[in-house]
Amino acid sequence: MAEKLLEEHQQKIESITLIPSTGGGYEVTVDGDLVYSKKATGEHAEYEQVAGPVRDRLTG
Repeated sequence: MAEKLLEEHQQKIESITLIPSTGGGYEVTVDGDLVYSKKATGEHAEYEQVAGPVRDRLTG
């Protein structure tokens, strides 16, 4: 997913940081703002569930 996000937004994303954790939960933030949380939803996200909010933040 990180690779696809970088590919799609290569001109706007300076870096992506992956921080390992336990329990399979993860959160996606853009400039410190939470855009997706598996911890909150309990579901593994499809690409568009994460890419849509990231796209909105980067283009809005």
